[in-house]
Amino acid sequence: MQEIGSRARRNTIGDAIRRSGARFGERPALRFGDRAWSFRSLDQAADRVARFLLAQGLRPGDRVCAFGRNSDAYILLWLGCARAGLVHVPVNYALTTAELDYILRQSGAAALFTQPALAGTAEAAGGPLLRGTLDVGGGEADILAAALDAGWDAGPAPGEAVREEDLVQLQYTSGTTGLPKGAMMTHRALLAEYASCIIELEMRRDDRCLAALPLYHTAQMHAFTMPSLLNGAFTLLIEAPHPAEVLELIERERITTFFAPPTVWIGLLQHPDFATRDLSSLEKVQYGASIMPVPVLQELRRRLPQARPFNCYGQSEIAPLATVLRPEEHEARPGSVGRPVLNVETRVVDAEMRDVAPGERGEVVHRSPQLLLGYWNMPEETAKAFEGGWFHSGDVATIDEEGYLAIVDRTKDLINTGGVLVASREVEEALFTHPAVAEVAVIAVPDPKWIEAVAAVVVLRADPPAAVEAALLAHARDRLAPYKVPKRIIIAESLPKNTAGKLLKRELRQLYAGTTSGALGAG
Repeated sequence: MQEIGSRARRNTIGDAIRRSGARFGERPALRFGDRAWSFRSLDQAADRVARFLLAQGLRPGDRVCAFGRNSDAYILLWLGCARAGLVHVPVNYALTTAELDYILRQSGAAALFTQPALAGTAEAAGGPLLRGTLDVGGGEADILAAALDAGWDAGPAPGEAVREEDLVQLQYTSGTTGLPKGAMMTHRALLAEYASCIIELEMRRDDRCLAALPLYHTAQMHAFTMPSLLNGAFTLLIEAPHPAEVLELIERERITTFFAPPTVWIGLLQHPDFATRDLSSLEKVQYGASIMPVPVLQELRRRLPQARPFNCYGQSEIAPLATVLRPEEHEARPGSVGRPVLNVETRVVDAEMRDVAPGERGEVVHRSPQLLLGYWNMPEETAKAFEGGWFHSGDVATIDEEGYLAIVDRTKDLINTGGVLVASREVEEALFTHPAVAEVAVIAVPDPKWIEAVAAVVVLRADPPAAVEAALLAHARDRLAPYKVPKRIIIAESLPKNTAGKLLKRELRQLYAGTTSGALGAG
């Protein structure tokens, strides 16, 4: 009896895109460069790409790696994989050949699609597998050419056997061992998350979205671009968030909604065009992917008073949106990440899985239909992540009486100095209020007395004061308990970030691992 009507009740990402094509027809859905796609043409292209992929000998369940920068072809490969029952594996385009090779082999990939500009990295990775391109004219296995070729319209509808509980994506994320882990995401998990996003982020059909962050990252693809496509909104896709281009496009295209991590917002606020461009069309601004310093948030709200801010918190394993701080909640709780979204239940617990008291620190754990099934071929990591029947995020937070979370730090970013834990975020917030500071990252460095010492790596604004290290230390002493004051101030030209704009503290810890004494100058 359970199988009766199962196909009629089915709900996959391919089904959802087909519904959007039928509902919104020729309305503009997506534009990249000089290529524009309606909702109907996106649905047709998904079918074409799915037939094309299956014709190459791929079979449902095969893993297909996407190694490329933002483009409409990148989205079409994803939609084609979802329609065909293939498992899409997005890969950071900044990886080395060795790093790419690990993901290809660990996932057991059957195919790799890339761009000619990245061919040098891709050529030696992965061994024998189907290789194709995301660019027109790039080779025989050409995704964009297939999407545009009406010759792929013939034949039975692809994906009729795909089920919502099937895997649709492996999202690789860094593990505690340093080896990336493939989070196994199903159609059901992602669709549950899209519903949360549409409701909690107040997405509308008349939104004009600018998508500038990498599509391999879950925040851009699954918290913003996919929900917008399912909800009937228009998305302007660009390759990267270059500040001058972003500001120019917001003005020219009358963009109404834009998401970026704190590092990108900092770059926009500091760009001279921010003061000269007409940004009045922005109605909603979203931030997340890493912790937003409160001083930066305050400046953003002051300079874009008409734009309603949304703080988005989560991680790849929950597809990724877990909590939202809504616009009307920012005044009272500017440092909070809000409360759980529609399809997420969240607690903050101690080591014995007991709820912590309001204001006390604990680990964030989740229950949700949005969660991963587990980590691909890593049963021990999976068991550890779901210990106690909840997913362990690895984030340290506090929670108040009304259920609002405030992220203290990642567990690995807490600094144990002389047996006392210091949250790097708290020190960063204090230093950010100094006018000379453009960016700051606080890390632990080895110390012969304290084992770990608090160190601040600082990027300065133009024309810093003389003896700036001493000035920053004095500024910190006025705002922090003595044990939290940095014992090292390191002046740097820039901070390492990945292509999604997230700060790479692991690289900073490696770079300054030998630092053990003195307030330092340029690093």
